[in-house]
Amino acid sequence: MKWNNKIKTAIYIGRFQPFHLGHKTIIEKILKKDKQVAILVMDSKGVGIKNPFSFKKVKKIIDESLLHVKGYYRIFKIPVVSRVVYGRKVGYKINKIKLSKKIEKISATSIRNKIL
Repeated sequence: MKWNNKIKTAIYIGRFQPFHLGHKTIIEKILKKDKQVAILVMDSKGVGIKNPFSFKKVKKIIDESLLHVKGYYRIFKIPVVSRVVYGRKVGYKINKIKLSKKIEKISATSIRNKIL
């Protein structure tokens, strides 16, 4: 099987500044339930010091991190998101992925501070 726009797909939105083990864990959990995931990366480089990485760099890091992950994903560049909205019941769910406390403690802010 390959990527198929006609099957139900999970979406995962983030800045991924930088992409880390917590993000990877969420994608792995998504792919245990869904056949594919669209990873929506906000084009946020230069929007404050919290966003040092370009979309191209973030995409490269994600691709390298997911080399051995089973399932299908695609990475899309999107604008900086201010909110996610929906109207009436539209046929999809909004879910929070539960993570272990160890993974929850991973902070992109502390990773960025170490890099800077």
